[in-house]
Amino acid sequence: MNKAELIDALAEQAGLAKSQAEGALNALIEIVESTVAAGDKIQLPGFGSWERRERSAREARNPQTGETINVPAAKVPAFKPGQKFKDRVNGKK
Repeated sequence: MNKAELIDALAEQAGLAKSQAEGALNALIEIVESTVAAGDKIQLPGFGSWERRERSAREARNPQTGETINVPAAKVPAFKPGQKFKDRVNGKK
């Protein structure tokens, strides 16, 4: 499902106009991005949580040349699914 299909499904499920659904989705994305970028966590019980994680610097190898390269430390976004979401994906209701 791409963004346009998600907007269509959201509009239909929530009984909104497509423009309203697109605005709501864009607002949600902006809120998640800015909150996680600020280092805060978003939790939706049963669905999951988004947070920022620290990835430490490390050495890696270029698989083509075998050359060792340094990968700098980074902050990365992470999503951890909730139990209800995991159960649904695994066919449990």
